[in-house]
Amino acid sequence: MADTSAGAPTCLSPELLQDMAGTFGLLSATMRLHIVWVLAQGDRDVGTIAAQVGGTVPTVSHHLAKLKLAGLVRSRREGRHQVYLVDDPHIVTIVRQMVDRMRDESAVSRRRRGVGA
Repeated sequence: MADTSAGAPTCLSPELLQDMAGTFGLLSATMRLHIVWVLAQGDRDVGTIAAQVGGTVPTVSHHLAKLKLAGLVRSRREGRHQVYLVDDPHIVTIVRQMVDRMRDESAVSRRRRGVGA
């Protein structure tokens, strides 16, 4: 992969673009994005995640399986529970940056409409 630290544009391979689109595609599902956000705050078992995202255990388990297959989360056993955690800290950074950006954009939009002033 080419170094872009100097700000110079670089060509992206079709394979890299496909991998990136796949990752963003996984995160485009509201439930999966919420799960990653919850796991960015710390490790959780599926029941705790389900409670925090407002989903059922089977639904959250399904989404966790997809995130796990993609390498975005992993799990470990603690007693009788599977505990999940984000396996790629860069994903947490991207999600946090997007949350900050959207919150900032929302605040600017509310100010323009006179909401909250």
